[in-house]
Amino acid sequence: MLEKLQIIKQRFDEVSDLIIQPDIISDQKRYIELNREYKDLRILMDKREEYIAFTNNLAEAEEIIADGSDPEMVEMAKMQYDEAKDGIPKLEEEIKLLLIPKDPEDAKNAVVELRAGTGGDEASIFAGDLFRMYTKYCEGRGWNVSTVDFSEGTNGGFKEIQFEVTGDDVYGTLKFEAGVHRVQRVPQTETQGRVHTSAATVMVFPEAEEFDVEIDPKDVRIDYFCSSGPGGQSVNTTYSAVRLTHIPTGLVAQCQDQKSQHKNKEKAFRVLRSRLYDLELAKKQEEDAAKRGSMVSSGDRSAKIRTYNYPQGRVTDHRIGLTLYDLQNIVNGDIQKIIDELQLAENTEKLKAGDDVI
Repeated sequence: MLEKLQIIKQRFDEVSDLIIQPDIISDQKRYIELNREYKDLRILMDKREEYIAFTNNLAEAEEIIADGSDPEMVEMAKMQYDEAKDGIPKLEEEIKLLLIPKDPEDAKNAVVELRAGTGGDEASIFAGDLFRMYTKYCEGRGWNVSTVDFSEGTNGGFKEIQFEVTGDDVYGTLKFEAGVHRVQRVPQTETQGRVHTSAATVMVFPEAEEFDVEIDPKDVRIDYFCSSGPGGQSVNTTYSAVRLTHIPTGLVAQCQDQKSQHKNKEKAFRVLRSRLYDLELAKKQEEDAAKRGSMVSSGDRSAKIRTYNYPQGRVTDHRIGLTLYDLQNIVNGDIQKIIDELQLAENTEKLKAGDDVI
């Protein structure tokens, strides 16, 4: 393990030197890539320090126990020995997972889109519940959530809503949420007290940097229109909302969240860029998933991934067979335990597949 960590240290020292070079700083794409690598390697360097401390403590304890001349020191050495003996295997497992090559997309911000599916008004209400769940989760992580566009449901919630999330490792965390989410409960509009099943689709795109995707302005049709929904006097009076249509692919991105036409246009371009980037990424994800037989993050947006059953107070993630009887906390944003299990399952798959580690 120390040999592997020494190779990592050499790369860490190399990256530390590179990110202060003027020619690297002037190359935005390279500079961002190296900064992300530096951050990941820094975590491994901290683990390396811990590992060295444990191995040194173990060797020191063995020496004192073997000497045996001071009973008090021997007693303390035995405690030190046990602590190191327990700590080393756990730390090795942590390091093994950290050594799995990271998806370079994982560090990016994300664009999330929720769409009401089958179930009429209840599906829109459920999409609104999911938006609230994700907003609370993101706020708890210290991430920033910014609405891009939305279409409200007739009885509450949203027919669809799109929002950006910015922070650390956003896409790598939220990508596990992509797919069809089902809810089983008595809808507000149900008079007979029957349980209905409704659905909403969650899509998660990595937010593309400008240098990730080049958009030819000639390929984009820009339409301006009046905003709808809450927003004060400027709504329905000024053409501040922006719709972009990418002619070669037919992809559409629009934004009406800001009062400024310029800001809406900027946001819409970010979304369009991310959608185009995601087209390529989805192909790659499907290929990778087919190679590994992965059910965790296959990029298949038609896959039913999770059920929220209100009568039984349970949430089931179908990809890993995880059932939790903690529905209220989960819909209030406490989804970290589910994401942790999904990340663990994906990392285990990668290890089994024998993906190269450094």
